[in-house]
Amino acid sequence: MAVITISRGSFSGGRMLAERTAARLGYRCLDRDAIVEKAAAYGVSHQGLRDALERPPTIGDRFRHTKYVYLSLIQAALTEGVREGNAVYHGNAGHLLLRDVSHVIRIRIIAPMAFRIAAVQTERPQTADEAAAHIREVDQDRQKWAHYLYGVDWSDASLYDLVLNLEHLSLEQACEIIAAVARQDAFKETPASRAAMRDLALASRVQAHLAVTPETLHVEVDVTARDGAVVVRGTWATPVTEVVRTVAAGVQGVAGVEVGPAAT
Repeated sequence: MAVITISRGSFSGGRMLAERTAARLGYRCLDRDAIVEKAAAYGVSHQGLRDALERPPTIGDRFRHTKYVYLSLIQAALTEGVREGNAVYHGNAGHLLLRDVSHVIRIRIIAPMAFRIAAVQTERPQTADEAAAHIREVDQDRQKWAHYLYGVDWSDASLYDLVLNLEHLSLEQACEIIAAVARQDAFKETPASRAAMRDLALASRVQAHLAVTPETLHVEVDVTARDGAVVVRGTWATPVTEVVRTVAAGVQGVAGVEVGPAAT
């Protein structure tokens, strides 16, 4: 019952590969739009959620906190969407949002520029130079996004369990490789990995509720969970402490709450 995340540069064939892999394995296939739809149920903008997954904050960006709120909702939606396993998610954030769960297989797809330019041109009338410029702009934004939020190089191979280059592999061959990896014991769900996913889902759900509650939406928190016990760390005025505790305690699945200052 593995979860597969497929990260790729724009127009690199990730959607087609994800759909074929899901069909081959009998898994559900989730894309960014499905997760955005679930996250929007918290009452926020669909476009804002999409921007949070694509556009990096700039220096002095007054919307940075809004991005934090949106990403909290996206992570909650994604963890709920894949927590039962047997799912393929294709989006640039999956391997970072679903961290520290051993049955999550992190796949990175790369493709030659000619392949990507041709993919752009099938969707919109552009010259090769215009298509290449668009691809570079999107890739640069994703690079900045990953570095700002997680301090990592989005293209760093060590962030992935498998990197596939479509220069010589067909989509069908890449699909076969991923399916074979998914069947390996190393990525089978275990009681420990199931608990890790459950804890991540609960922590994400608590963070999302805090992010949309009027009394706490102005604070940024770090939430961890273990077997229903939730720890919320952050910086806020003293009167907010009990509000944080009350909101967290009211989330389904929470058995206890510890609230404290942000780690230094």
